[in-house]
Amino acid sequence: MGHMDETSSAHLLAAVARGDRGAFGELYDAWAPRLFALILRVVRDREHSEEVLQEVFLEVWRQASQFSVAKGSARAWLVTVARRRAIDRVRAVEASRGRETAFAGQVAPVAFDETEFVAHTHLAVGEVRAALDVVGEPHRTTLLLAYFSGLTGREIAVRLGVPIGTVKTRLRDGLGKLRKELGVTQ
Repeated sequence: MGHMDETSSAHLLAAVARGDRGAFGELYDAWAPRLFALILRVVRDREHSEEVLQEVFLEVWRQASQFSVAKGSARAWLVTVARRRAIDRVRAVEASRGRETAFAGQVAPVAFDETEFVAHTHLAVGEVRAALDVVGEPHRTTLLLAYFSGLTGREIAVRLGVPIGTVKTRLRDGLGKLRKELGVTQ
């Protein structure tokens, strides 16, 4: 899949808002793989992630008129829709598990990462980028590739020319530094 620039994405969203099915198909082709990777990182279940991706694009089709270049980038808008839907799914699954385990007398584990939730839903993009700058290299690049470009650990390892274990360590340590910088406690 080729990289779609911000202007193209914004123009496609505007066309989708006017009901242009062809533009919707182009937007889907350009963004579905990246949004799926992002959703899968949050939901951690392929079947649920596929369902969430469908919900995201249904919302994009219905709500494209809500997008405004004045309020932010097309990329940020699409990622926010995907993140919100993914977190909603995690909460629904956890609530369901909670009801099931309540009958068994057990407590359901919490699965989603509060750092991601705060970073993607409560903070301005500029604040997150500033925090990533403080985190420093090589953690910054690794986090950007994983959470903003939607690459898998294996894809990051290939791109950076490092072992997968190094990628995992950088992600773990980078998230820890990001948590500290953003003031998120676990």
